[in-house]
Amino acid sequence: MQIPSHIEEIIRQQSQSGQTLNAYIYDTARLSKRTHCLKNMMPQGVEVFYAMKANPHPAFLEAALKAGVAGIEIASLGEAAKAVNAGFTPEQLIYTGPGKSLEELTWCVNNNIRTIHIESLVEAHRIQNLCTKAGKTQDILLRINANFDIHDAQTTFSGGSKKFGIDEEQLDVALPQILALDKLNFRGLHVFAASGVLKVDDLLHNCELVFELTKRIESQYAGITCDIIDFGGGFGVDYEETGHDFDPQAYADGLAAMITTYHFEGRHFVLELGRWMAAECGWFCTEIIDIKTSRGKKQVICAGGINHFRRPAALSINHPMTIVNLGRDKLFETQESIHQEKVYFGGPLCTSADKLANDVFIEDAHIGDIAVFGLAGAYGLTMSNNDFLSHARPKEIVVGA
Repeated sequence: MQIPSHIEEIIRQQSQSGQTLNAYIYDTARLSKRTHCLKNMMPQGVEVFYAMKANPHPAFLEAALKAGVAGIEIASLGEAAKAVNAGFTPEQLIYTGPGKSLEELTWCVNNNIRTIHIESLVEAHRIQNLCTKAGKTQDILLRINANFDIHDAQTTFSGGSKKFGIDEEQLDVALPQILALDKLNFRGLHVFAASGVLKVDDLLHNCELVFELTKRIESQYAGITCDIIDFGGGFGVDYEETGHDFDPQAYADGLAAMITTYHFEGRHFVLELGRWMAAECGWFCTEIIDIKTSRGKKQVICAGGINHFRRPAALSINHPMTIVNLGRDKLFETQESIHQEKVYFGGPLCTSADKLANDVFIEDAHIGDIAVFGLAGAYGLTMSNNDFLSHARPKEIVVGA
């Protein structure tokens, strides 16, 4: 992995402070560029929302707002507050996720958010009761746990027993009850099958299955139109640097053709993208504190571990990485270093689960150098075990801020 020269310069500047370097560096220009490109290539009716769970830092929300996303996909009241503080209106928020509390639903109804995506009959009745008391109605989408999935995806959200949505097989029982709730404006469906999909054809096949499901529902229930269809996200990121990036233009072209085939022109289609928009905007940079050999394998111990960057351990993957060599003096003559070998990278935590990378080939690294993990702009700090062992939080440095 090569890092941009301006990011390396910041790393070198920060390393001269005399303090151990442990930081995220963000450059949100890439998020802005991707948003503009995606908006220009998508067919009429497709709206791009930023899924802020990927990175809720104010700089990312500001970049998404300036780039003109349709709104923010939220999954908590805390995310709602951050989105509104960043300049988004409640009418630009869509609320997904299971287990929405009464307090969260109350805020949504009282503030007229765009859509609440219902995950169960209990949730539907809670919203009905709140709307009745407030004298309001609420636009909703019904999230469906479809009876299909994408096998090659990094994470699947449909097929099998899931906490997400209402099973497709239960629609005949659940949907009539939801349609009978007079304070709920049924606007359409939310079917999010998988995340981290690199093959465009797989994601387009998912769209086709969702369109078929839409047709079946509309033919079965007279007068019902699914004028909003939310596909969730799913655009994959090539963490393993295979050279096979997700092709958004091919996806846009395929989706446009499918909309025409199904005569779905005039409807609204929602994409909730987080990882694909944010991952390239961040680098996790952590100083190498120690290097030692344990039973024939080099162990590299860094200032930050899963308390700051949990994703590699949680998903059992290596992020692309490189070393910024700082040329610091040895403490003693026989001090160990790394030269063209596969090694293990971990953090300072008192657990064997504290893994940053394993069996990663490193050309040259020494104690005091900086290990830089790329594609760390999404699911980085806020996904991590920040308070474990009470280490200081890493810095978050925003380029240009």
